[in-house]
Amino acid sequence: MGREPFAVILAGGSGTRLWPLSRQSRPKQMLRLLGERTMFQLTVDRLLPMFRPEHILIVTGQEYVEELIQQAPEIPRGNFLAEPVGRNTAPAIGLAALHLRRRAPQALMAVLPADHYIRDEARFRAVLRAAFQVAERGFLVTLGIRPTYPATGFGYIERGEPLGRFGGFMAYRVLAFREKPDLATAERFVAGGHHSWNSGMFIWRVDRILEEIQRNMPELAAGLQSLESVLGTPEEAVAMRRIWPEMPNMSIDYGVMEKAQEVAVIPAEFGWNDIGSWAALLDILATDDQSNVVLGAEHLGLDTAGSLIFGNGRLVATLGVKDLIIVDTDDVLLVCPRERAQDVRLLVETLKREGRYEYL
Repeated sequence: MGREPFAVILAGGSGTRLWPLSRQSRPKQMLRLLGERTMFQLTVDRLLPMFRPEHILIVTGQEYVEELIQQAPEIPRGNFLAEPVGRNTAPAIGLAALHLRRRAPQALMAVLPADHYIRDEARFRAVLRAAFQVAERGFLVTLGIRPTYPATGFGYIERGEPLGRFGGFMAYRVLAFREKPDLATAERFVAGGHHSWNSGMFIWRVDRILEEIQRNMPELAAGLQSLESVLGTPEEAVAMRRIWPEMPNMSIDYGVMEKAQEVAVIPAEFGWNDIGSWAALLDILATDDQSNVVLGAEHLGLDTAGSLIFGNGRLVATLGVKDLIIVDTDDVLLVCPRERAQDVRLLVETLKREGRYEYL
């Protein structure tokens, strides 16, 4: 491979579907949901066998930088890029690409969220290596996840003509990105066999993504150009505080990927889950003989099945219930049906409207 590969971890966002554990002060990527390591640390761990520490960049909110530096001391401090305010994925990716172009103009860049679960990490890295091969040819590459059920909580990617086999994995041109569908549409997508879940993981050449930002998001490109001359100087922080709040609040999917021409997808399976709700933990973690998952709590359950009990140390007792999500924190107790787990964000939105920020 002629170009140097870098990884960019997107570690912003608040994970509102994992409220009340995930808060603005301690979002999902900083939580120990699956064991002793945080979601962010698990992401770094799976990249270190493939990338040198100095080739891993992290984009996160200004308020999270110091804690993330402590969680990943092997990553150079200068590789943590701070956003004064969150502006969605397109500006975050543009900022990382700008820094990489300054360091390594010929770089390849993998963009990866900080809060995903991946069971087969070796296979994941093999898919990444294949994606870098496709990206070297000028394609913007996205990793598609082979759907295992008709999910309505993910966007879908429709694939077109094959581009060939790379590192043992087939790559295809992308025909279209599809928004989160209703159930009937999702069933049709899965039955047709030409759609993958959109994982939110992207691989491309740095020059190609900046070129597409220039073409499709001129307002973002202008903001990045204003920053470029001060990168690495004492003026950078001041310029970021001035320019960043004016950046377009837009995802890279909508701003670039849905409009670009040379876009490819590699459909793959490596045990992926975005942990987009509390119910996802029931799919990932080992359950007891009644299909319950109990974390951080002592649980006394009679006639209790298919439920997640996430506690803060005190006894949680349940009787005659099934398929419940119970999350007990110091100041909030959440109880909801498992099938409504995706809607927890509605509670967060209600608290915002009511100005009850002490619970956010």
